[in-house]
Formats: sequence, C-alpha cells, structure tokens
Amino acid sequence: MTSNIPKFPATLAAIPLWPQAAPGAHGYAVSDIPTITPFLPAPGKATGAALVICPGGGYGGLADHEGEGYARFFNESGIAGFVLAYRLGSYGYHYPAMFLDVTRALRYVRAHGADWGIDRIGVVGSSAGGHLASTLLTHFDAGKPGDADPIERESSRPDLGILCYPVITLGPDTHEGSKANLLGPSPSPELAPLLSNELQVTAATPPCFLFHTWEDGAVKVENSLMFASALRAHGVPFDLHIYQQGGHGMGLGAPWDQPENLHPWTRDCIYWLKVHQFAK
Repeated sequence: MTSNIPKFPATLAAIPLWPQAAPGAHGYAVSDIPTITPFLPAPGKATGAALVICPGGGYGGLADHEGEGYARFFNESGIAGFVLAYRLGSYGYHYPAMFLDVTRALRYVRAHGADWGIDRIGVVGSSAGGHLASTLLTHFDAGKPGDADPIERESSRPDLGILCYPVITLGPDTHEGSKANLLGPSPSPELAPLLSNELQVTAATPPCFLFHTWEDGAVKVENSLMFASALRAHGVPFDLHIYQQGGHGMGLGAPWDQPENLHPWTRDCIYWLKVHQFAK
C-alpha cells in the first residue's frame, strides 16, 4: 500500500561542482563532470539541515536507490538532500578524484547555504559511498583562507556522518572490487593505510550513525565494527546498529514513500538525527 506522502519534493537541476573542468578531468562527458542534485523539503518542514549523499556502487557505478531515494526520504523529516555524482573507477578515475568531488560538494553546499536556508551539513554514504563519506569524515580540512574561489575557503568538515553498510578498511576485510576501482592498478603502497579510515579517526571526527547487517555477504560487518571501535577509542559519539537481516545494498528497504515497509534502520537514524537537531 502506498502512503499519501507527496511524490515530488522540490528538485533542482544537477549543479556542476566546478565552473570549468574538474581537477584531473579526462574530458567533458557526463562521467567527467561531478555534480550535486538538490532535493529540497517543503518550506514548512525545512529544519535548516542538509546531507550530501554518496550513493554506493563499488566505485564503479552509482546506485540510484541510495541517492535520490535517500534524498526524498530525508526530505520528509525536513532535511535537504544533495545527491553527489562523483567520478568512478569504471571511467578511469581513481583516488584522489572522488575525494576531491565529495570535498567540493560539502564546501559548495556550505558556501551556498544561505541560498537554501541551510546552516548545518552532514554526509551520508552507502557501501563504497560509505567509504567515500568516511574518507571525508576523517580527511577534512579547514578550507583555504584567501583562495580566489570562495567555495575553496569553506571548511570541508561535515557536522555529522551516516554510514550505511560501509566499506571502511582497505585491509584484509575490505571489499576488493571497491578497493581496485578506488586505487587503480598500480597504487602507491601508502595509499591503502591512508584510506583505511578506521586508522584515521581522531577526536575531531564528527559524530556518526552506522548500520550494517550480520548477513551482509558483500561487505563484512567488521568494517562498521572497526570504525565504531575507533570512534569509541577517540571519544567520538556514535550510534551503531547491527541488524541480522537486510543483506547488502538494500537502501531504505522499500520505496521511500512506503514508510510502513522501510527497514528499521531508517527509524533509528531519524531518531538519532533528531538528537543532533537535524530532523523534525
């Protein structure tokens, strides 16, 4: 049964993250142009919070149900969603291209926050998108004061993070396909430890919500457990949920406009977002 939730929250066109070619771009095809697509809540619902959304896909594709579906779901709780189309290994892009894209996306939303009535910004990612989100959560910077581009002056630190069955480590418990697409065929030996984000947590890492499932056969649950353990060791607040059922890549568990059928993680996440004054 479909609910009476409106199916079309305000949606704007995709916005290229750089006015010219992105750093390291191979050309001008769609796959060379990282973008964010805004999904805005109804004005009466808006909380002033936003999430940059990183879909999964093994760094080889972008899963729509972990992008637009998430944005529309979070809109219902007053949160703006900005779906990131980042560059992919399947088109010859490897680190740091996708990290530059998510960093720019966070800065872009922050720089233009007044235009959308936004004053706090988090990041959410699923699977390989969870790795990208966790990379931003552990490798952010304060911005570049005095840069000619005002967007680059902004901090890239998210106010919080949501990691859904994320790839975290590039060590023995990694997802090998995501690792290969991210690093490319001949990576420098220091990259795997640098991007094993359980090793990069500090006391400055933002609060996080993590969920995984016991039955996930693609990305081991140890990824979330390791990241939560690192957060705990550094005194960073977090919610960690390990569900028995759900498998990998389930997204919301149902279409966003069928709230009665959504996986319980969605309810638990909204509760946590209310604690952090992101959601109504």
